[in-house]
Amino acid sequence: MKFTLKFEPYNNLNYPSTGNHIMAQTQGDDIIVYQAYRKSIADFAVEHQKFGGVDFGFNRMSWIKPNFLWMMFRSGWATKEGQERILAIWIKQSFLDMILEESVMSSFEKSGYKEKDRWKEDLASKEVRLQWDPDHDPYGTPIERRALQLGLKGSMLRKYATENIVAIQDITDFSIEQYKHVQNKTLDSLLVPIERIYKPSDPSIINKIGID
Repeated sequence: MKFTLKFEPYNNLNYPSTGNHIMAQTQGDDIIVYQAYRKSIADFAVEHQKFGGVDFGFNRMSWIKPNFLWMMFRSGWATKEGQERILAIWIKQSFLDMILEESVMSSFEKSGYKEKDRWKEDLASKEVRLQWDPDHDPYGTPIERRALQLGLKGSMLRKYATENIVAIQDITDFSIEQYKHVQNKTLDSLLVPIERIYKPSDPSIINKIGID
């Protein structure tokens, strides 16, 4: 299997307008997530097909995002300092489901916990943090639909970064090229990765993380 993203015109997208949804590209048993890094980290990751090197910090939280436009919003289309390189990262769907199962929501009100102290304890001790944030259109305007991002730390970050990555593709040039269509307001020419609604195979995970 050749690991390369598949694209479609932005105007072909048929995303839900509201609700909590994981929008992602899947290929076989794999699912793509995105991260943005500085050059030194990205170069190491592409060369070694895993994360590491002197500049990658295993002692901090690292965030992954399954949705391309959410990554473009957060990185300013690869213009923000330290986020100039955009990486598409293939992982197994089963590993993403395990990450979701271990996650704790950043917001107590949406977490499903009955006791706030217990939620605080788990938020501090568990190694996956989950956030549903407003998704954004290509211009960066927030919309009603919510997009997922996952913060990994500790042993979960190390498992992700060094053991469970199937492939890493640098899509910086593609992202910069597509940003020109945003700047020129020619969205009819904008290409984005093909993404569809993804739901974990275990219904209990769907209920836990609040997918609509």
